[in-house]
Amino acid sequence: MMKVETIDLGFMGTEEIIASFLLTGEAVAAIVETGPTTCIDDLMRGLKDRGVAPEDVEQVLLTHIHLDHSGASGNLTELLPNATFYVHEIGHPHLVDPSKLLKSAARLYGEENMEELWGEVRPVPEDRLVKLEGGEEVEAAGGIVQVHYTPGHAYHHLAFYEPGTGHLFAGDVAGVRLPGQSYVKPPTPPPEVDIDAWRRSIETIRKLSPRVLCPTHFGSYEDVERHLGELEQRLEDWLLLVEERMDEGRSQEDIAEELGAKGDEEMLREGANPEESERYELAANYEMLVAGIMRYVSRQREHG
Repeated sequence: MMKVETIDLGFMGTEEIIASFLLTGEAVAAIVETGPTTCIDDLMRGLKDRGVAPEDVEQVLLTHIHLDHSGASGNLTELLPNATFYVHEIGHPHLVDPSKLLKSAARLYGEENMEELWGEVRPVPEDRLVKLEGGEEVEAAGGIVQVHYTPGHAYHHLAFYEPGTGHLFAGDVAGVRLPGQSYVKPPTPPPEVDIDAWRRSIETIRKLSPRVLCPTHFGSYEDVERHLGELEQRLEDWLLLVEERMDEGRSQEDIAEELGAKGDEEMLREGANPEESERYELAANYEMLVAGIMRYVSRQREHG
């Protein structure tokens, strides 16, 4: 039977913010998510500590191409010589040529922060990539992983379901949740947030009835229905609040401050310690999350 383990990538020197999931079978392995290049040493050490040689990794499954999930891919093509990289067909060209992806990220994070956050992002050779659209089955770690199209956080988002163990590797579509916490935070950065599509993707996950939900930020959780219900409700609440404040003419900065206070209050009410707010913020920043929802609302109104 396939074994599933979580590798902590130690993002920005902080534990349990970005995960890579290791799938192992008989002398073969696969990983879900590479993390950014700044975490590549932690990833390779995580493989070694679990007795996995770089040559054993035959599949790298990417939920989407945002740099915290796939940024190390180009560098890993040399370090994992036998690995094939799987990505949604919309994301495929941006791994072959990451220039547009890097420009978009620099607008969000600031050019001056790119190196510290993500490190060098190198192209992935086209012959090492496989395009997916959802509905496929991929052989991985001696078993079969089902591919499901799950837009909402991004147009090109995929989730990977391993029916043998019941693990669903959810990327960002199942939200951000930190170990030991029940609070689920929706990651809604620009430019591709689509709340309608996200609702449908949550329903897609529900129908699969996974035993374990594995968000990249961070870990694995078995209270799947409660988790999804909270995520869905919070997406609705945030959308309503942002729409109302936009109608009042409030600035993005003001809305982010209000949403942050509301989110922290709910997080504390669910039993978290105040310091957890900073860790959640490192995984998903309120200023950016509000920008994504505002963009979605404006786009919806433009299209009637």
